[in-house]
Amino acid sequence: METFEGGRYRILNRDVIKYIAMFTMLLNHIATVFIPADTWLFKIFATIGYFTAITMIYFLIEGYHYTHSKKVYITRLLLFAFISEIPYCLAFTQGKIIRFCGFNILFTLCLCFALVWMKENMKSKGLRIFLNIVIILVSIICDWALLAPTITLLFLWAGDSGKKTKAAFLFSTLIFGAFNLLGGLSSLWTENIEYALMSMIGMGLAGICILYFYNGKRMKTGRTFSKWFFYIFYPAHLLILGLIRIALGM
Repeated sequence: METFEGGRYRILNRDVIKYIAMFTMLLNHIATVFIPADTWLFKIFATIGYFTAITMIYFLIEGYHYTHSKKVYITRLLLFAFISEIPYCLAFTQGKIIRFCGFNILFTLCLCFALVWMKENMKSKGLRIFLNIVIILVSIICDWALLAPTITLLFLWAGDSGKKTKAAFLFSTLIFGAFNLLGGLSSLWTENIEYALMSMIGMGLAGICILYFYNGKRMKTGRTFSKWFFYIFYPAHLLILGLIRIALGM
């Protein structure tokens, strides 16, 4: 997915963008756990946080092609998915200590990984299409249900084409906005349109950041720290949010 070209504005490496994604995810989760949904602060924090998922998917696909061992990659991802599940449910349970809240996004990324693997290794197009549909349906029980696999397929369709990658970001953002529009039909029409439009801001910013500011490189120093930080941060921040929620009796 090397769609970047040279330019003086390409000042952000992969790790910096991932750190931004971790911060925006934290804002989204703070909003979801602690802030009333009918407030502007919730809308701002939540919509900015939508920067994260599409960024994680983009770099998952890029990482798939860069990694020396795909087996180690998926094993590590699956391990942290299991580690993160209790903190995930602990953070997003409402009114109780803990209940099952679906599978966290690392499980969803494992499904996305499977889509990439099948694209690279499965020769039967018919079988691959069938399994793609199965994976999309299985994602219903995960965070970012339906959306994450669909976005992954759009990026796989784009390949190394810069124009198609721009289109993939655009289509992903529009699909996400449509999901939020249809998902809020029980609310007032004007409020629903407003939130649907706002929800596309984070994903749009992710597209701009990657398409126009990403230089295709990693940090020169601290690569090992960054790699493990991105894995550990997810369950760690969810655990902290969950414990704070319980302490506040929410």
